[in-house]
Amino acid sequence: MKEIKHKGRYISRILLLIYLLLLIRLIIFKYPIPVLRGIMDEWELSNAKAGVATANLTLFKTIRMYIRYYDRLNGFDNLFGNILAFMPLGVLIPLAFHGMDRWWMVLLHSFWLSLCIELFQLVSHFGAFDVDDILLNTMGGILGFCLFLLVRTIYRKRRSS
Repeated sequence: MKEIKHKGRYISRILLLIYLLLLIRLIIFKYPIPVLRGIMDEWELSNAKAGVATANLTLFKTIRMYIRYYDRLNGFDNLFGNILAFMPLGVLIPLAFHGMDRWWMVLLHSFWLSLCIELFQLVSHFGAFDVDDILLNTMGGILGFCLFLLVRTIYRKRRSS
């Protein structure tokens, strides 16, 4: 039984790595390579500092805008896309690592990963910094964790019956 758990964690870690690579590809490297090359060729520290001026540092500003103009901005796709993108993280973290099946651990890891992505976007100009994305991504991680708890509870009940 211990060997099966060990193999399960190993597989979960591989899936987590694949998920993280896909997430980085979809969020950070979402533009075509020529566009990314152009951004890199024109990058200067002064441009990175200017990115702070365009960053959304006001919580709920983007969320309100997407809700208000949902018919014109594809707002619900963006809102739910941010949540859905991080849901696998909430499932894979407790599966991949022993002792990480606590809500606050998933919250912390979802928050830090999202913050790192947003800070990278701020500095690199491969996207835009938005505190609402951090909130939505973190919520996605927590919702994924709730899904993990639900499935684990159902599995344990069926196993004990």
